[in-house]
Formats: sequence, structure tokens, C-alpha cells
Amino acid sequence: MRVFVTGATGFIGGTVAVRLVEAGHQVVGLARTEDKAAALRGFGLEPVLGHLDDAEVLAGAAREADAVVNAASSDHRGAVEVLVESLAGTGKPLLQTSGSSIVGDNAGGEASDRVFTEADVLPGGGWEPTPDKAHRVEIDRFLLAAADRGVRTVVLCNTLIYGHGRGPARDSVQVPRLVSQARRSGVVRHVGPGRNIWSNVHVDDVAELYLLALESAPGGSFHFVESGEESFGAIAQAVADRLGVGQPEAWDLESAIAEWGYERAVYALGSNSRVRSTRARELGWQPRHRSVTGWIGEVSEL
Repeated sequence: MRVFVTGATGFIGGTVAVRLVEAGHQVVGLARTEDKAAALRGFGLEPVLGHLDDAEVLAGAAREADAVVNAASSDHRGAVEVLVESLAGTGKPLLQTSGSSIVGDNAGGEASDRVFTEADVLPGGGWEPTPDKAHRVEIDRFLLAAADRGVRTVVLCNTLIYGHGRGPARDSVQVPRLVSQARRSGVVRHVGPGRNIWSNVHVDDVAELYLLALESAPGGSFHFVESGEESFGAIAQAVADRLGVGQPEAWDLESAIAEWGYERAVYALGSNSRVRSTRARELGWQPRHRSVTGWIGEVSEL
């Protein structure tokens, strides 16, 4: 199968693209520069030069492919609209990468006992996102509705992803931010008391679900991607133990925003995002990794 992957030079898209190559597929990856194109060739991918605002490039690559994986941005509606329009009536799969910060709260590091299922976040489930996340949810729902236009659309909503990427980009977002701040300051910091909880998943398990979804996920389906959960306090403690620094310290939200920016401090590192991936397991997905703190303690290099 010929698969067009946006975000192929990134963490999620790169890992998925390399795994597709390993599975015997022909993979075309979107690259913004010649240097990034050369990097993709090094991983056995065929690059196409362009970016998400290049409607003609996106449309051409999508039409020539048997399937499309959009892993470049969860918030770029224009690119999603071009991809849907290009594939309308073909029955081809279009996988959209979303993130479970859509159910994140402004908890400032405090805990929550609310756990979301896929049914909760679909239209009619009774839940609506915060204003900060409404745009992404609108994109997810637009894509799901496009199944009625003859595209096998699937939304994969990833949780905190750990592990090292298999493509050009090695690091994810959340754990590496804690690590880099700790290395600079000598202290691991979490937002508030660090009792906030995120579901999590290893990047290799993410890639396996993308492959499975390309093969068998029904059109118009939404899947949380998780295989465990942990508090940020426990994650920070694991980082501190791994780096051999002192006990983690609480950071007020204002200081966290100054270090990491609003989006990352409030949602990526300070919120709760507890979900269950029931539908992914119904597809036959069997994640092999279960513990982000275990990975932090065992990996050869953070």
C-alpha cells in the first residue's frame, strides 16, 4: 500500500512512517525543506516537498496514495479539509492525529476522578470541551462526519506518549520537558502539587495501532490511545531518581507558564487527562508497554 504521511519528520508521524516501511508499505512523507527530505530518504521514505498550507501538494499526494495519515498538526483545519476533499468518494482511509488534552482541565496540578470513554466525547455524549480546545474538537468531529462523503476517516486521540521516536525526531513533548528543565536547574518541577493524572502510551504501541487502524478501523470511528496512567508527581519522582537530583518541587502555574508556555503548562503538564481506549482494544490492539515510570527508570538515555 502507498501511504502518504504528513508529519513524517516529527515524533509520532516519523515513528508511524518507519513502522509502515518495516511492514512493507511504500511511504511518502511530507517535508518542508531539502534537509528534512534527505532525512526521510535515510529512513526509506519517499519525500515530497511542501507544508500544510500547500493545498496543491497535499491534494496531489493524497490522490496518488492508497491511504493518508495526518500527523503533522491536530489543529490545522485547512489541511484536513483539503485531504477530505481529495479523498471524497474513494473509500480510502484517512487517519487524523488528535490529542487527549481535548478533555484536559485547568486543574493546576490537582487530581480529578473523571475518566472519559470514546462515547463521552462524541456528539451526543453530553460533554463539551473548554474554549481552548473547542477548535481541535471541531476538527475531529468534521473529520468523523466526512465518513458520509466516502472517506474511511478515523481519529486517533493520543495520550501522553513516552519512548523514543523511530524516525528523524526522537523526543515527545511532556516527559522531555520535565527532563530538560531538571537538567538546567538541578531540580525536577511539576505544576502545583503534581497530583494531576494523565493516561499514557508508548510510542511503539501507538505505531502498532495506526497500522491496525489503517487495515480495519471503520470509517467515522474515534479511538483514545492509552495503556496506563500516572500522576505527574510520580513521573517527576521517576525523572529525579533517574537523573540523581533532589526531590521534585511544586511550581505555581505562573512560573510554569513562564518556563513552558500557556498550552504546555496548563494542559500538557498541569491538567488531568484520564481516558480509556475501549474501541482500540476491540480492534485487537494489544499494547506491550504499561508503565511510563518504569520506562524512565530502565531506558539507557532520557
